Amino acid sequence: MTMTLPEIDRCLRQLRLSGIRDTLETRVLQAQGASQPFLETFCLLLQDELDRRQSRLIARRYQQSGLEEKLTLAEFDWSFNPKLPRQACFQLHALKFVAVGENALLIGKPGTGKSHVAKAVAYQAILQGHKVQYLEADDFFHRYALSPAAQREARLRSIFDCDLLVLDDLFLARTIPDEAGALLQTLIHQRYKLHRSVIVTSNRVVQDWGAYLRDNTMSTTILDRLMHHCHLLEFDGRSYRLKEAAEALARKTQST
Repeated sequence: MTMTLPEIDRCLRQLRLSGIRDTLETRVLQAQGASQPFLETFCLLLQDELDRRQSRLIARRYQQSGLEEKLTLAEFDWSFNPKLPRQACFQLHALKFVAVGENALLIGKPGTGKSHVAKAVAYQAILQGHKVQYLEADDFFHRYALSPAAQREARLRSIFDCDLLVLDDLFLARTIPDEAGALLQTLIHQRYKLHRSVIVTSNRVVQDWGAYLRDNTMSTTILDRLMHHCHLLEFDGRSYRLKEAAEALARKTQST
């Protein structure tokens, strides 16, 4: 039985084959114009469906990740601070450390690009099919403390299960609540046991973490697991944010 295009469209809707449905008419015209063999046309239609599903999967994982920017290393201004660990950043971007469950610790002065690099690596991981959770550390600890117990459990499961966890700006507020310290220890410990990767960015040198946690033993426990099989990147130099603020002020002055 031969179907009309509208009938085929209805069938594709029922089968939820939106990728094929959206390109079917174009592929039919293409095949007719080039006398294309059926199997070649069919393969193209299947690839259209796979591409659509992959695109939707990436979009869904990006939405679930907590990232709010699709950053890349290509758009990063490496010339502003030439001593930054550029090669090590691109090695992280290759995601081999995620494949083997290693961690990365990005330490350095504010405004030197730690968060940009972490977000770029996280976005690349999503594009490569990994589940990612991005957390601004202070905001996460605050929200978690205010969440109902059931919601906390579900949130922890998503953090434990993801392939890459990013904790951005840890100890930005210098100290965190006691319960947040215990939570941080749990996160690092569980992901260490599961051999799943963590990226931590912080303005604070690791020697001071005990003071920020108000517990040297807890600090040692966290760092012991975090830094075992860890890529340590140090960021030094001038602040991009101060540079951009100065440029904006200069433009405003020139326009007045």
